[in-house]
Amino acid sequence: MYQIMAKKTLNKDVDLMEVKAPLVARNAKPGQFIILRVDDEGERIPLTIAGIDGDLVTIIYQKMGYSTQLLGKKSVGDFIEDFVGPLGKATHIRKKNHVIGVAGGVGSAPLLPQLKAYHDQGIKVSLILGGRTKDHLILQDEYAAFCDHIYLATDDGSVGEKGFVTDVLKKQLDSDPTIDHLIAIGPVIMMKYVTLMAKAHGVSVDVSLNPIMIDGTGMCGNCRVTIANKTYFACIDGPDFPGEEVDFDELMSRQSYYKDEEHMCFIDLDNHGR
Repeated sequence: MYQIMAKKTLNKDVDLMEVKAPLVARNAKPGQFIILRVDDEGERIPLTIAGIDGDLVTIIYQKMGYSTQLLGKKSVGDFIEDFVGPLGKATHIRKKNHVIGVAGGVGSAPLLPQLKAYHDQGIKVSLILGGRTKDHLILQDEYAAFCDHIYLATDDGSVGEKGFVTDVLKKQLDSDPTIDHLIAIGPVIMMKYVTLMAKAHGVSVDVSLNPIMIDGTGMCGNCRVTIANKTYFACIDGPDFPGEEVDFDELMSRQSYYKDEEHMCFIDLDNHGR
């Protein structure tokens, strides 16, 4: 079992945890993830590794589904049943001049180590961070420590530009010819439109895919995605892929496969208070 050493509320929907997992921490690289089970009856859920500090692994999760709400009930000193990783392939750091990271909501968590890895290679990095309101913009201080520029967008205009991250991105691509690579992480629809915009401007783009995963080893086949008309498994071949090769429409349709089962889990949670 794995002990929770620190916990922080980032907003009403999102928590940060530091979990003691020495073997994971020793081997993890930017872009990789873990799969955890909250308890011995829990489902397996993948979460990107947002940071490493000694033996501690930082995870950030949105309390949206049944299992993440259970995880949110845990406190410092409590234990998580399983914490397996690092899984997936590490981020491939391309030789670029100016990289812009585009994050929607909790997508800023997996983007953080990737964008910092580019910065550590001496590459100029900027960030476009979006959310529903200013309270949904997380990790701004952490990004400010290494980003050259940070641009904000909120749906309600409470901070930054009112609108979507793609609105801000278009302005940057139109005005700055030094931008030669994008990293987009967030809702699938956002990554799709960032990719379309990158194509229109002749800029490469990497996306981090989040299909439904179960075992994290490629055995179950549940996380299959279509990349350049070929089938890949996000858990072992990704989670990062060239955005221009991703079949986003297929990915969006597959994400809704288990909505009925998720609904039944919430009913069970309400009835039994688990």
